[in-house]
Amino acid sequence: MTSHKPPGAADQQLIEHAARHGFTITVKQLAGWRRAGLLPGNIPGGGLGQGRGSTSTPPPQSFDLVLALARCAGRGKRPADLALLLFAEGAAVPEATVRAAFRAAVDTGPLPGEDDAPHHGLDLDERLNQVSNGLADSGQTITLVPARARRIDERIARTLGELPAELADLDQNPDPSRLTPQDATLTAVTATLGGSVPVQDIGALLRAMSPDMPAHPIASLVETTREDVPEAAEKVLAEDGSLTFIPDGDARDLLRTLADTASLEDLAAGWRTALQVREWALDLCRRVEGELDSGQIGEAVTEWLHGRQLMSGLSVIETLRDRRWTPSKGASSALVLLFQCQMFVMLDGLVPGCQWPVLQMPGVLPPPVRDLILGKVGPQAVSAAGSADSPELQPRRPAVR
Repeated sequence: MTSHKPPGAADQQLIEHAARHGFTITVKQLAGWRRAGLLPGNIPGGGLGQGRGSTSTPPPQSFDLVLALARCAGRGKRPADLALLLFAEGAAVPEATVRAAFRAAVDTGPLPGEDDAPHHGLDLDERLNQVSNGLADSGQTITLVPARARRIDERIARTLGELPAELADLDQNPDPSRLTPQDATLTAVTATLGGSVPVQDIGALLRAMSPDMPAHPIASLVETTREDVPEAAEKVLAEDGSLTFIPDGDARDLLRTLADTASLEDLAAGWRTALQVREWALDLCRRVEGELDSGQIGEAVTEWLHGRQLMSGLSVIETLRDRRWTPSKGASSALVLLFQCQMFVMLDGLVPGCQWPVLQMPGVLPPPVRDLILGKVGPQAVSAAGSADSPELQPRRPAVR
């Protein structure tokens, strides 16, 4: 007959606390949560004397935490997922466990073409050759335009007809390079492994993500940055056309560093923003489809068209790529958003007088991302300049936090 060790006084307090709130937990569960770093250990107390052992008490935060764990824990719930979900709720999950969960989210899935082959000691060119060969062998490619976005694009094109000539004239690149899905995937992987890529490649990638558009004015603006704003380009573009304020090296290392160094408040803000972006993107798709179904083109289709080649449109594409949301996806998206905030702060230092209120213009950014970034780099500039739709909008020097 198997004997079960009775719970200590401290664990008994937690078990009884859970029972009063309708949850049944066991000593084994408490021990498992502690091993996973989800629940802090009990606080040792003084000895009872006369060989009767010693006392311990639960940390104050453990009482609310065991209720949250009892409510959320279940089969198939990984400890890292629980840590992220409870952290997002405001539960007092140990900080080291939260940071480890964010860090692990960066490594959830390998890059396309990246396999288990050793790459330590290889320089960037050698790693890219390795990935390129992996892509060729496996046939892996990034989904540039998910099926739902493609259907919406096609329905809008049928409804609205050809692109206006004056809009087509804004594309200053008469003979742009056309990336295959394999080329586009390698470009994206190159940006991840090595940092920035030349603006010409960024423009080509934007064109590849809107393959049916006969003209791409936004991609053209990216490609002609050096000619359009030569003074600013001298500060932000290297000789090869890459962005100087984006660090070299594997971007995933930068995200892991952020997981270790960002404040818990920033990690929570990034998480909330990532979830809000997903909700906004899916809602936009539903609203656009509703307008197309009714034949009444309105604000949703206009919002879609405004942002299709801008960062807001890229956020929609990214959301539709990941049909199944996971906590680790939310954490990695949060880190990417915080990295973007850092890069905007660096850009603000390189180019005084950046027109941060431009980020408020329709389609430039998803509204939740706009609010997050402007909360970091330009709140005073935006409030002083007024609405981006205002004719009085003037460039101003943003305040830096």
